Amino acid sequence: MRSESKNQPNESWYRSRGTVIVAMIAVILGFFIIREHWEHLTGRWIYLLLLLCPVMHFFGHGGHGGHGKSEGSNEQNS
Repeated sequence: MRSESKNQPNESWYRSRGTVIVAMIAVILGFFIIREHWEHLTGRWIYLLLLLCPVMHFFGHGGHGGHGKSEGSNEQNS
């Protein structure tokens, strides 16, 4: 007998049952951690915002190649 699973499309990793369960547990734990430590976080939110700026700058340059390079520049002329 043939297996019926060959006719079914492969399920994405983010739609699998295990990933959904782990994500739900992470959201619930995150809620309770934030709720318990909210008073500590509210006094330091401005520092968290300032820390977010260099983190966003570091991870945000993946698509365009970085600073100081134009589309027509030649790296061999350095």
